[in-house]
Amino acid sequence: MFNDALHFLADGLEAPDWRRLGQHLPYEWIEEAVVCTHTVSIRHRRLPAEQVVWLVIALALYRHKSIGEVLDDLGLALPDEQTPFVSKSAAAQARQRVGCEPLQWLFERSAQMWCEQDRRAYLFKGLQLFAMDGTTLRTHDTTGNRDHFGAQNYVGETVASYPQVRGVTLTALPTHLIRHAVFGPYATNEMLYAKQLVAHIPADSLTVFDRGFLSAEILCELTAGADNRHFLIPAKSNTKWEVLEGDEQDAIVRMRVSPQARAKCPALPEFWEARAVTVIDQHARKTILLTSLRDRRRYRPVDIAACYEQRWRIETSYRELKQTMLGTALTLRSKTVDGVYQEIWGTLIAYNLIRLEIAKAALVAKCEPAEVSFIRAFHLIQFELHWAAVTRSYGKLPAAMQHLRERLVSLLNEERPGRSYDRAVKAIPKRYAVRVMKKSP
Repeated sequence: MFNDALHFLADGLEAPDWRRLGQHLPYEWIEEAVVCTHTVSIRHRRLPAEQVVWLVIALALYRHKSIGEVLDDLGLALPDEQTPFVSKSAAAQARQRVGCEPLQWLFERSAQMWCEQDRRAYLFKGLQLFAMDGTTLRTHDTTGNRDHFGAQNYVGETVASYPQVRGVTLTALPTHLIRHAVFGPYATNEMLYAKQLVAHIPADSLTVFDRGFLSAEILCELTAGADNRHFLIPAKSNTKWEVLEGDEQDAIVRMRVSPQARAKCPALPEFWEARAVTVIDQHARKTILLTSLRDRRRYRPVDIAACYEQRWRIETSYRELKQTMLGTALTLRSKTVDGVYQEIWGTLIAYNLIRLEIAKAALVAKCEPAEVSFIRAFHLIQFELHWAAVTRSYGKLPAAMQHLRERLVSLLNEERPGRSYDRAVKAIPKRYAVRVMKKSP
């Protein structure tokens, strides 16, 4: 797709069809998604379920545009001479009919398939590299969103001005492709979401965790069985263990499972073992990394340290998703709970589409995917989709201008009844605790 866009710019060739993205996201997958989730459109509509799925993905790619602009610019609605334009209410109703289940199904199917493509080119000593971490997203302050998602509580019983969604993702480190994700209410602990993701970590893999996920239940479940699944996680400052063999720099250690953890999960053993590798960075800071990679000849301390350094790429992927794609507009579009989930899954699919194109381009250029600019790739895909949907024939310019004028008139005639909002001042979140001054007697 990048080559086609470059040829189009350089040689003036016909712009490729925007449905080229279907090479990665086949229409058969979308049909299967709406069939498996029982959201197939029975009536003849301008926005059947399959087109709505594409619309939700496109909304993530064009965050700065309204739903009406995206429909018109990309020509997503089926043609109809009697009603050339789709009203906002019709588009909103179409999204409500489809719901979030087809988008979640499509994300899970596509993410698994895309992560398997070209994976051999990015292996670390025969293992796939993943990272798991949590993030949050902000939603509109509606009663439904606040009741379902909740919000952060600050010192002094102050509640955040906006409801928040908490999520945990499993990301492929070399390509930044999101393999799996779980999202839900803010009050749910990240550890509970992480437990749901462990089952989706593939065999022959190494998953890098943040120290907040140091839990015998998660790590023992990950390494159980013969799937060759491994972990790498920094130890906490208060982590205690017994050295079984080795020295201070590289040792096999044994840790006791807390009685509380065994009470919640009786299947846990009394003790669990790991390899403890001490790493000192360029600033003379010491970090002890715990891992299940016990073969010292195959996995040297320098290799383990290099793998842990790549963990920060998942933070980069969050920045690309929340700042670049969402345009630093931290609040999601949707105002309903189902719409929020639908928007999240559509955004993850769109993000993976961009990252997949970057991975393909990196293979051709023989470089790392992280060396390709995400912002430029994102803008290039936006440009291609837009120009593939708009004709470049000068003979059709009068018809295009007429369509523009008709659209402007239709916008002037649109009514928005019942839109009444009381004036309210949102509380500014406090970064630090408020000191209460006591009066002297």
